[in-house]
Amino acid sequence: MEINCERLKENLIELSKIGYNEDDRGIYRTGFSDADMEARRWLQQKAKSAGYDTFMDGAGNVFFGRGDRTEPTVLMGSHIDTVPAGGMFDGALGVMAALEVMQTLDDNGCSHETPIWAVATAEEEGRFGGMFGAQAIAGKLNPDWVLSAHDADNVYLKDAMAAQGLEAMDALDAAWRPEQLKGYLELHIEQGPVLIQENLQIGVVDGISGVFKWIVHLKGKADHAGTAPMHMRSDAFMGLADFAHEIDRIIAENGTDKTRITVGKVELKPGNPHTVPGEAVFTIVGRDMEESVMEEVASACRKALSAIARRHRLMFEYEQTSWLGPKPCSSKVTDLIEKQVKKRGYSYLRMPSGAGHDTQFMSEITDAGLIFIPSVNGVSHAPDEWSHWHDVEAGTNILLDAVQALIKN
Repeated sequence: MEINCERLKENLIELSKIGYNEDDRGIYRTGFSDADMEARRWLQQKAKSAGYDTFMDGAGNVFFGRGDRTEPTVLMGSHIDTVPAGGMFDGALGVMAALEVMQTLDDNGCSHETPIWAVATAEEEGRFGGMFGAQAIAGKLNPDWVLSAHDADNVYLKDAMAAQGLEAMDALDAAWRPEQLKGYLELHIEQGPVLIQENLQIGVVDGISGVFKWIVHLKGKADHAGTAPMHMRSDAFMGLADFAHEIDRIIAENGTDKTRITVGKVELKPGNPHTVPGEAVFTIVGRDMEESVMEEVASACRKALSAIARRHRLMFEYEQTSWLGPKPCSSKVTDLIEKQVKKRGYSYLRMPSGAGHDTQFMSEITDAGLIFIPSVNGVSHAPDEWSHWHDVEAGTNILLDAVQALIKN
């Protein structure tokens, strides 16, 4: 049995037009933005027109499928929100591939008693510091966090949801019980260079990296750039620059070859060319496959920033907006996926995921598996993100086979 790649391609291209920016060719569907909600409505209409039941839960997750969800259900999915200036495959591939799998099963007259559903999770990209939709499904939301979560621009999650007609606290009622699920499968692009460089078709993921996110403030004193002597300044940018140079040392002394530290967003205040920056606000995102290593790296970052602040006469403050521990994928489902790959004769690698995925939280309540396809040049979270259509087809065929195997298991 083969999926209809042309149909899948058309759906992915159609979805990619929602939130598309012609200036930089990026897609802007950040969680709970107007474009994000437009995409969710589009998806529901697409699923409904294909003959599937669909609904949106209190967290903004969109579900579609058939069958009694109180019975053990095979669930597929991913997300359709993007980072700013994102690409067309991240997350969207897994959702549209899930729809394609359902349609392929219908096209081939496959009947089954097991309910099959798919989900497009809400706010996976971490605008507010978590994987909101998947956390809601897994029952891992904290009410205090829901009310206090905000993005880097200080927009609160509850306000962003209210602007879209959603009540944030309703997300607490979106949890699925473990007995409702037979398993969860997610198809995703690798978002890295390994598969493409090794000329492999499929990644069978056996574990997912943990990740923490901080918003850091280094506060000094804004001064005239011409009259403030260099040795008398409290220059917040110099503190930020010093920390950036410390990252390699921190990883070498406290991390592993799987450790990643990224300063991804920076704001200097007051932001005047002729003014010494009085404040630097920036994000730090750390990742590793072991939680103990994450803790050591986080501690080393705190110590480095404290020392730098003293050296430059700055005040150092930070807020940890999320901490998601690493998660192994279900060995049962991983082995099942590997078996399907071997049957089709695809080249593959068992590998960890350096990026976080919805599978992390789904694994809290059911056997969960993650399938990768190659990313051209390893690029993701950017307009140049691309995967070849023959790899999209191969990955979706494995998802199709894995769903059928999970039903029989």
